[in-house]
Amino acid sequence: MYEHALKRMTVTEGFEVLIDRERLKKRVSELAAEISADYQNRRPLLVVVLKGSFIFAADLVRELDIEHVIDFIAIGSYGSAQRSSGAVRLLKDLNHNIEGQDVIIVEDIVDSGLTLGYIYASFQARRPNTLEIVALLDKSWNGDSDLNIKYKGFEIPDRFVIGYGLDLDEQYRGLPFIAYPKENEESL
Repeated sequence: MYEHALKRMTVTEGFEVLIDRERLKKRVSELAAEISADYQNRRPLLVVVLKGSFIFAADLVRELDIEHVIDFIAIGSYGSAQRSSGAVRLLKDLNHNIEGQDVIIVEDIVDSGLTLGYIYASFQARRPNTLEIVALLDKSWNGDSDLNIKYKGFEIPDRFVIGYGLDLDEQYRGLPFIAYPKENEESL
């Protein structure tokens, strides 16, 4: 039944798959291998940016071959819009003290870099031992952001995407792929 709903949504609502389930799984496994190799004999704290990153983070941590700790942070900058409002709000802060810790921020998508830049600066002020970023999707390649994303899943076009944790007004997070509207984004 779920597969039928996915097929119907893709055709009926005009979404086109950008990154399929198999490519996502393969790339997440590769990212986990890179992180595992870099953090051997260390125990990094993975900070998952809610809500969009939760599926990516769940798949990533299951692939890691190292001990790690997980914490969550919630930031608001989109509301129900398809573009960031430009105002970043802290909705939920960390439960862990990150001073002296090896920290990896787990982000679903880097768009303008505003939200991630806010998180990064906030964490830097807390004096971690190391601070890195793993992002599944990157749209900042056009030069809008100067963030150093050490672990990058995919560079994608500057289009609104859904699925694999990413939503449109709290819908479509459970899709097992990344998709974008075929038609004009404003028609959604």
